[in-house]
Amino acid sequence: MEPRITVSLVQQGVWDMPLESMPLAAGYIKSTALADDRISERVTIDIHNYKGEVTLAAMASDLLEGQPPDILACSVLGWNVRTFGLLAETYKQLNPDGLVVFGGTHVANQAERIFRMYTHVDVIVNGEGELTFRDLIHARLDGRDGTGLHDVQGISFRDREGTLVTTEDRPRIEDLDIIPSPFLTGAVPLTDDDGRFRYDVALMETNRGCPYKCSFCYWGGAVGQRVRAFSRERLRQELELFAKLKVHTIVLCDANFGLLPIDEEFVDDLIEVRNLYGYPRALETSWAKNKSKVFYSIVHKMKEAGMRSSFTLALQTLNQDALKLMNRRNMKVNAWEDLVEWLDGEGLDCYAELIWGAPGETVETFMEGYDRLSKHVSRIAVYPLLLLPNTEYAEQKDVHGIISVRGDHDDFEYVLAHRTMSYEDNQRMQSFLSWSRILCENAVFRHIWVALREFAGLRQSEVLLDIGAWMTRTDDPAAEPLRNTFEKIAGGADLYGIAVSYLYGSPDAKRMLGRWWNESIRPRVPEEHQEVLDEVFRYDIVTQPVFPQEETAPAEDELPTVVLNGEPFFLREGIPFRYDVRRIVADLRAERTPDLTPGSHLVDLHYRKGFENFATSTNHEEIVHFMGMTRAQVDLELAGDAADGQPEVAALLGDRGGCG
Repeated sequence: MEPRITVSLVQQGVWDMPLESMPLAAGYIKSTALADDRISERVTIDIHNYKGEVTLAAMASDLLEGQPPDILACSVLGWNVRTFGLLAETYKQLNPDGLVVFGGTHVANQAERIFRMYTHVDVIVNGEGELTFRDLIHARLDGRDGTGLHDVQGISFRDREGTLVTTEDRPRIEDLDIIPSPFLTGAVPLTDDDGRFRYDVALMETNRGCPYKCSFCYWGGAVGQRVRAFSRERLRQELELFAKLKVHTIVLCDANFGLLPIDEEFVDDLIEVRNLYGYPRALETSWAKNKSKVFYSIVHKMKEAGMRSSFTLALQTLNQDALKLMNRRNMKVNAWEDLVEWLDGEGLDCYAELIWGAPGETVETFMEGYDRLSKHVSRIAVYPLLLLPNTEYAEQKDVHGIISVRGDHDDFEYVLAHRTMSYEDNQRMQSFLSWSRILCENAVFRHIWVALREFAGLRQSEVLLDIGAWMTRTDDPAAEPLRNTFEKIAGGADLYGIAVSYLYGSPDAKRMLGRWWNESIRPRVPEEHQEVLDEVFRYDIVTQPVFPQEETAPAEDELPTVVLNGEPFFLREGIPFRYDVRRIVADLRAERTPDLTPGSHLVDLHYRKGFENFATSTNHEEIVHFMGMTRAQVDLELAGDAADGQPEVAALLGDRGGCG
């Protein structure tokens, strides 16, 4: 009998959290390879899926203990390329004849640089990896090493003379169903030892490809291409499998979901499956940049069914000069205000994305756009511009005068300056970016923004700049952990999850936020509105997710648990407020004059359990599902009853902190 060969497929997520991130890419590779009879008979393929906190030493010990694999294949992104490059060096010491394969958008078409930096890497995959990796395994079974792969499409390698060879591009897979489902085939393990779903969310693709070619993006290596879709039947089977495992949230890896009629068919199946099994209960995705009739129909159906989602306004900038350089000027996404008004009227959650540091943008134009946007959408995700490999920005640095630096803890290129943004401008914006991501994107505050704007004339950007300045000068020891974290973030470390967890989970942090409010914000509020705004601020604090942590000896553990429609919730009963905060905020968002008559208002709040599995992730689409909800809101989400005939419920769904 011919000897078997072994393959280790390696993925590592970016976040440190209790649950794993689903290894979808490795699952596709494994399921496709094992569908080949020759490979399934002679090859053993294992997926090694590591959390963000796993060290290189621990990874090497786990992977290389005993007999190292014949092929080490790594799914590479900017946060793990350095780790995997060093892992390859250790691997080659134990198995000099082994084959090291790197794939992923961060290394595709970057062989010259990657081979120069990591000399123990043998092969770079330059496109979709499923069929390419299958061919690489066949080459190994044929007895070939990493220098004789000239007939394998879509790769780069070095021949026997050390010359870099890049083979012809492999055509895109037209029929995506030739990739066996990693879930239905069992290629990706779905449950832990106790039979529970083991991942934070279920990742799915319904299609591949993106018709746009934005200057900053290289989505799946398929930008500027026709969209290809998986079959409805296959996706339906996957949904039913996840439903039986009680998966709460499906996250789609599509670039423009809601663009095609088949997307509406997927939502029809999602709702039908939820009605049959009770799950899934939420859908998150990157929604279509241009909102077509299909999008509006999908949103209407999801609202009627009580299926939650965070509808994304992927604006990136509101400045026309920057939009032109982004290749986005003609996108209909930039006519966004009517869409926000419609979503808000439907009582649906939405958030917006902006990029700081794009060529053509200045501090003044960015802040002007931010505040214009914040009048309509308070949950704004602001990300610094990164120069990603294979993007127009990365390839035209000289055109824009871009100066960049690699991260201390990753391999991303961070933009320091360009023709319309000085180094000093960029430095001044860093505190603003950090506080925007923490307080707005991750919804630490949700209701104070509209109240401060309407009652005190304070723009959202002003408040963020204010808290940054206050945290710098305060003598409160509870501010020190945040200052230390921000210093590391400036070096390229993604530590926002630590800051978010601290603000949500530490009583000292909550006390400190109250001190900031009383010392720096309250004096700027007209006296007649101070008491109302105090209650809005307190409502933001009390509706934050319940985050039990041993080190804080939390009283949260004493909260009673109730089970609603099979799902456990913490319950806080009879929380007194002097004003009907939810109604006031809803009226302000709808541009109605609120009733500010004081009185006695008791509120019961329900909090989904399990927030500790997401707190450090900065997965803000998931975080909002753990905010305190009234019973009416819980019933709407769990039972899927339509909000029609319940205007008070629809109006108050803004408690999630999105539009308005």
